[in-house]
Amino acid sequence: MNRRQFTAEAAMLLLGGAAITISACGGGSSGGSSSPSSSSPVASTPPLEDKSGAISSNHGHTAVVTAAQEAAGGGLDLDIRGTASHTHTLSLTSDEVRNIRLGAMVKKDSTGGSHTHTVTFNG
Repeated sequence: MNRRQFTAEAAMLLLGGAAITISACGGGSSGGSSSPSSSSPVASTPPLEDKSGAISSNHGHTAVVTAAQEAAGGGLDLDIRGTASHTHTLSLTSDEVRNIRLGAMVKKDSTGGSHTHTVTFNG
């Protein structure tokens, strides 16, 4: 990832999906004034929406990262009980939440109980 892509992604996360433009100064010409190049829109990120995870060996569990949780951007612990008679926790880092928001596949095991489930977002 280059500096421009990093800056664009960081800005998009901070602005919660608002469109921004980045303009660059003209190249290294000497003398005279240089004018900025025309602004170009940054590649858009997917709109904020709840993202459901697919759960292996599922028997009533539900894993959802809400649009609000995506916008907040921090790490989180999801209780994936759903309609099951027991609960599991799925811990996601802030990077994993960002990747889920951006549409990248995130695959992680739950904790708790006598067994685990693998939860896959964007799979």
